[in-house]
Amino acid sequence: MDEALLRSLTPSVLGILVRRGADFAAAEDAVQDALIEALRVWPANPPRDPKGWLVTAAWRKFLDTTRADAARRRREELVDEEPAPGPAPAADDTLQLYFLCAHPSLTPSSAVALTLRAVGGLTTRQIAHAYLVPEATMAQRISRAKRTISGVRFDQPGDVATVLRVLYLVFNEGYSGNVDLAAEAIRLTRQLAAAIDHPEVAGLLALMLLHHARRATRTAPDGSLVPLAEQDRSRWDTTSIAEGVDILQAALARDRLGEFQAQAAIAALHADAPTAEETDWVQIVEWYDELTRLTDSPVVRLNRAVALGEADGPRAGLAALAALDDALPRHTAVAAYLHERDGNLATAARLYAEAARKAPNLAERNHLTRQAARLNARRGR
Repeated sequence: MDEALLRSLTPSVLGILVRRGADFAAAEDAVQDALIEALRVWPANPPRDPKGWLVTAAWRKFLDTTRADAARRRREELVDEEPAPGPAPAADDTLQLYFLCAHPSLTPSSAVALTLRAVGGLTTRQIAHAYLVPEATMAQRISRAKRTISGVRFDQPGDVATVLRVLYLVFNEGYSGNVDLAAEAIRLTRQLAAAIDHPEVAGLLALMLLHHARRATRTAPDGSLVPLAEQDRSRWDTTSIAEGVDILQAALARDRLGEFQAQAAIAALHADAPTAEETDWVQIVEWYDELTRLTDSPVVRLNRAVALGEADGPRAGLAALAALDDALPRHTAVAAYLHERDGNLATAARLYAEAARKAPNLAERNHLTRQAARLNARRGR
């Protein structure tokens, strides 16, 4: 059974049902039922036309549900007799589904869940396991999302930027349970790049590949975090880096710079450095200047302060940091790092300990606590 094939066919099958007159929520339920049926039937009796089989099975399930629900008899006017068996239509509505699932009326968490199910072909159970929530909770989230967009026309233009933000949210969830969300986000972004010629889609795909290339070195065997400067660069995935750089260069050549392209350029400079000491921090600061111009994000300015501290010295970084709100996430950790670079070990140790208390997860808290302990030990000696 080729589950990857099933998942790749999901959006086009769903799009066909919607274009035939099914509302999105009912069509999505029918497609999920058809996928379950395929998992049961295909191993012993694989179809010659997998997509056509899924379309037929999903349409039958949609009709069965529609006819069985007396409160929705009016839908019978939307559905004629079952189409004759034959090859599935060649039209691919994947792009419209991306836009629909990332509709501005949805919360980010709902948009992510709906994208993973309707476009990614994951089951509710898989998505729930990935997000470490009960299956019933995720089912409610998906149901609410489908109700929210039930009246949205399928042919309305969508916002590429919103779709990309949703996919980046998926990517940043990384790996948990039995679903690798980082790999899933890359797969979906590849699919989107094949459906739309847009430099920012390419920029996001390049960014994901460049970050994903370092994944194996980000944690030690005991689960502790390994900072970028200390990672074993010989273990980075050079194939993914090369692909990411090629995609990025092609996107930048179109001279329509966007935030994901700028972020990918920064990631590419890190990936290009044979050692941490050889990192081109001056260029990285320049790219952060571009990114600040594009987004004016406080988080970007925080990251720029780190880069400036590397390029022009820790006091330059601290001066840039002083202009930012100290309530920003990671502000205290950045201050600790820059004070350590400046030789102020007492202040750095205190700030590392303070940052550890604010850390959003156990791995980061443990890392910052170890940094504070390391500096206190140095001071003791």
